[in-house]
Amino acid sequence: QVHLVESGGGSVQAGGSLRLSCAASRWTTNCMGWFRQAPGKEREAVAGISKYGVPTYADFLQGRFTISTDAAGKILYLRMNSLKPEDTGMYYCAAGSYCGIVAGVRFWGQGTQVTVSS
Repeated sequence: QVHLVESGGGSVQAGGSLRLSCAASRWTTNCMGWFRQAPGKEREAVAGISKYGVPTYADFLQGRFTISTDAAGKILYLRMNSLKPEDTGMYYCAAGSYCGIVAGVRFWGQGTQVTVSS
C-alpha cells in the first residue's frame, strides 16, 4: 500500500505560479504523477515521472509545468507557472505502473484544489 498526501493548492490569478507537493509513504511503483479533473470533465494526466527519473508531460502544458522529486524519492512536486483559468481543477497525486492514463494508476491521493482566476 502507498499512501499519498497532496498539499500546495490554492487560488491564484492568471499568470501566477503554484507548487504542489505530494508526500508518499514509499515509492514501490513504476511511476508517480499528477492528474487533474475539472468540474464536469474526465480526469486527465498532467505529468509523470518514472522511478528512473524520466519525466513526461501532457502536450497541452506547453512547457509551463515541471515535475520533480526530492532526493529520497518521498516527495513529488509539480511546479506550475503561467497558470491559466483552464488549469483550474482538483489535482491528484498518483502512483502506478503507467502514469499517463487513469487505468495505469494504482494509488491515488485525496486531491488538492487549484483555482485560477482571470
